[in-house]
Amino acid sequence: MSKTIGTELESQAGGLVRRDFLKTSGAGLISSVALVGALSSCHMDQRVRAAKPRDKRVKRIASNSYAVNRLFKRRRRSARQTPSELKEKYGEITMLDFPQFTKDTYAGVTTMDLWSSLFGDVEDDSQFVSQDVRGTFRRREFDPGTPSSRRYLDKLVANMASTGVKAQHISNNAPRNLADLNEKKRQEGIRVANIWLDACRQIGVASMRVNTGGPRILPPSEIKGGYPQNSAIVPYLKCAIESFKALAGYGEKLGVKVTIENHWGLAAEPMNVRIILNEVDSPYCEASPDFCNWEHEYMLYNGLEVLIPMAKSMCHAKRWTRYPDVDIKRCVQVLNDAGYKGYISTEYEGGGDPVAGTLKLLEDVVGALM
Repeated sequence: MSKTIGTELESQAGGLVRRDFLKTSGAGLISSVALVGALSSCHMDQRVRAAKPRDKRVKRIASNSYAVNRLFKRRRRSARQTPSELKEKYGEITMLDFPQFTKDTYAGVTTMDLWSSLFGDVEDDSQFVSQDVRGTFRRREFDPGTPSSRRYLDKLVANMASTGVKAQHISNNAPRNLADLNEKKRQEGIRVANIWLDACRQIGVASMRVNTGGPRILPPSEIKGGYPQNSAIVPYLKCAIESFKALAGYGEKLGVKVTIENHWGLAAEPMNVRIILNEVDSPYCEASPDFCNWEHEYMLYNGLEVLIPMAKSMCHAKRWTRYPDVDIKRCVQVLNDAGYKGYISTEYEGGGDPVAGTLKLLEDVVGALM
């Protein structure tokens, strides 16, 4: 065989091999692309199928009494006046009316998140007690431990039973000073919280938020030995840990969880919440994150990602004038990704009509839930 013919045959053979390879690899590539597309489509189909029917997703929503607090009847001495047009449009209500209001206003919602400051018969002074707030301002708070208050709570239970709407959570502002360095104030905060935990058991509430307290602006670090060190915050954390250990222990006896929301004080920093929960180490002490209660915009979504793995019972979906462009769908996706299965309270604070705002927030949350 001549060298020329041999070279030509090798060239033809190489071309055939290359053509076969390209043909085979091309078919493989097409098959791979088709497989990836099929898997992606399948994954999307699975996510679509994973989304529960709307009525089941709505069942995870809790009405929020704070969101519509301007509709509530106020105590005679209250200086806060509500625009009459809102009450003319929706009516004036009390906490005893809120189960029926929830049933009539938020179709399919059968669960409530109740704000502590709206409890009580505003005409009955025996149900209220004075409390110091930050040493300068005195306010009247509902005391659930008095005989008249317990009768009032029994009426609320009866109204819940007649409407089929239950109280799941109390967002409580009454217990204060849980992280205070003054031992007398701290113990008083524990005492008040325990009385409210008794009330939770009376009305069938599963969880109650208790504020950590502590400095409204957290102490900064200082340079010590050439390096930053924050010794000032440690005593507050220690006091908060001891307080929540006591509350979790009492809550366990009653079957009521104590929760920590990112609600200012120590809890403004999500890592502080994690520290307290980890140190307490009780299934009766967990997080109840809020979508918007952050001190700056970089905490949005990121702070929620930190806290939601430590929540099982309640979180607050929120639109707020501070963060008017909060991405509700993104927030709910954080919940979905974390496998959160608890309740979501619609705490609208975006201005304007609070009922219309809550209804829009509710639809946005339900639409994004899996």
